[in-house]
Amino acid sequence: MENNLNITGLVVNIESKKILNGISLTVKPGEVHAIMGPNGSGKSTLAYALAGHPSYKIKAGGIKIGNKLLSTLCPCERSRSGLFLGFQNPISIPGVSLGNFLRTAKSARLRKKKLDLLAFQEELENTSDALRLNKAFLERPVNDGLSGGERKKSETLQLVSLGAKFAILDELDTGLDVDALKIISKVLKDEVEKGLGVILITHYCRILDYIKPDKVHILVKGKIVESGGFELAQRIEKDGYSNFD
Repeated sequence: MENNLNITGLVVNIESKKILNGISLTVKPGEVHAIMGPNGSGKSTLAYALAGHPSYKIKAGGIKIGNKLLSTLCPCERSRSGLFLGFQNPISIPGVSLGNFLRTAKSARLRKKKLDLLAFQEELENTSDALRLNKAFLERPVNDGLSGGERKKSETLQLVSLGAKFAILDELDTGLDVDALKIISKVLKDEVEKGLGVILITHYCRILDYIKPDKVHILVKGKIVESGGFELAQRIEKDGYSNFD
């Protein structure tokens, strides 16, 4: 119970405009929660607000992992506490290899503890193999010149190697072909079985065929208007969001 991700009464503004209006959600370790909704409903705002983007101001409510309040922390401290945000459109970092980026990020998470470089390199290579990425991929600049599928695999590699407790994945399936979707889904399911909690933001049912959600939430105009199981996502796939306007 104390290790849950708890979002309580979250109200978020961008400048003076209210985007989220009282979002409450509890994600347990090993659970997958899908967030679905029409364009402009606040799905990406929720992701950025959880991660601590400075343009997204929390006006009320809170975010906790266990008893630790995250909503007053900077993004780096939220990350150290176990949150991971997978971007819809991951940015590139020319001149910085993915391997060096991950070693630096992992060392920063450990604070005063020393990173076991050999063990970490082995972990990187094992996860790369699972994602069907060759070893040379770790020497390439972060997301620079990569296809959409390669960028999402890179994000998944980061998630696993940094040891996230809870992952917010913003439209992970964007730009993925069926083969890449299956590969990434398999790696994520393995992490969920180890205790990773996931908030999976998506427009479509397709990815939910591979990563079955424990709960599905419909977000409309900044509010969760209905929650249910996988059958709710199937209903949306069939009927759309017109019944929730």
